[in-house]
Amino acid sequence: MEFRLAGPGDLPLLVRTRLEVLRAANGLADDADLSGVEAASRAYYARALADGAHTAVLVFDGGDFVGAGGISYYSVMPTVHNPSGRCGYVMNMYTRPAYRRRGIAAHTLDLLVRDAREKGVGQIALEATDMGRPLYAHYGFQAAEREMFLPDTTYDDGE
Repeated sequence: MEFRLAGPGDLPLLVRTRLEVLRAANGLADDADLSGVEAASRAYYARALADGAHTAVLVFDGGDFVGAGGISYYSVMPTVHNPSGRCGYVMNMYTRPAYRRRGIAAHTLDLLVRDAREKGVGQIALEATDMGRPLYAHYGFQAAEREMFLPDTTYDDGE
């Protein structure tokens, strides 16, 4: 397997993978309209790869794309547990079904965490699916008990 950092030339693959992950994670049909997310993801990747606010790892078996993962970087006020205030959020972890259970996601995660640590990031978070939870727990991620979030009410989910 070849693991490599994504660059600006990988924008089409990154966006295509993002949509594949969103469809899988949300149980969406292949024809679900994600055109708004697609355009926003393209703009995000173009900006964030250029300014270092995002690192993406792409995984290939020969010439075939088989997996990916990313980490977005941001800053918050420094805290006792994160004096730098630098944070990372792991996203878009994905391995094609035929390649699962081979350590690809674990190695991708390790590359992302190492990248974050090299950048002085003190806190790394993620949202885990049921499938990914054992991997993240084995790596040392812990469930948060006090975190809360306010949903984006501008999104119309059709209900």
